[in-house]
Amino acid sequence: MQLLVRDNNIDQAIRVLKKKKMQREGLFQEMKERRAYEKPSERRIREKAQAISRHRKAARKKLQREGLIAAPRRKASTR
Repeated sequence: MQLLVRDNNIDQAIRVLKKKKMQREGLFQEMKERRAYEKPSERRIREKAQAISRHRKAARKKLQREGLIAAPRRKASTR
């Protein structure tokens, strides 16, 4: 993993590392999963549920792109 530091701004570089890179790599999720032992049967059940969820999300996105279902409305910003 490589991190680019611009204008000697270490704080911003660390924020980017934590937010973007580590999350994309799945390190936070892995640390959370390794806190306690997970039985192999429970792991299979969890992974299968995650796969089903990913599949449903991909199918929903595909239907939205094709225009068969409406995309969800975004909440109005209160800022």
